[in-house]
Amino acid sequence: MQEVYKTHEAIQSLDKSIATLQMELAATRSTQEMKVADQSSNSSHSQNGPPRKKVFVVIGINTAFSSRKRRDSVRETWMPQGDKLLRLEKEKGIVVRFMIGHSATSNSILDRAIDSEEAQHKDFLRLEHVEGYHELSAKTKIFFSTAVAKWDADFYVKVDDDVHVNLGMHWICFLYSFIVQRLILLVQLVLND
Repeated sequence: MQEVYKTHEAIQSLDKSIATLQMELAATRSTQEMKVADQSSNSSHSQNGPPRKKVFVVIGINTAFSSRKRRDSVRETWMPQGDKLLRLEKEKGIVVRFMIGHSATSNSILDRAIDSEEAQHKDFLRLEHVEGYHELSAKTKIFFSTAVAKWDADFYVKVDDDVHVNLGMHWICFLYSFIVQRLILLVQLVLND
């Protein structure tokens, strides 16, 4: 029994060591990626860099590999899909993308799943970033520097994939403003007669 306990402790110690090394590797990669993103952001402002597309707002929806249901929920509620998404970008200057990096292992099943989803929906912005819960601040910084390098927007917005627009409340506000406008018009007509 004592040997089983020692083996269990050794395995836990190795797990902790591996987890620590993975976090250090992810942090190092993120630091390098931020430097590359900062350099590309700075070069995009130069005359030699490619021109940035002028848009009104860029909305980055923070997501994770395990959040497929959340992404589908966002697509089904407030995020346009397919041609409507492209039309929103082209006509209104509103860019909406799920933002996600890469796994620590290149070409992993997680990366391939996102690639497949991207081929289907065309609504991802892939960041030069290794995904990890403890890397969210770095991911946000990389999103903003990537978005600034790619688009010349008036506004840059970051939201999470569990944020949903309350369409019912917006509909009530719309009806209220519509009724108020009509009442004002009616009062003006009555007073002018």
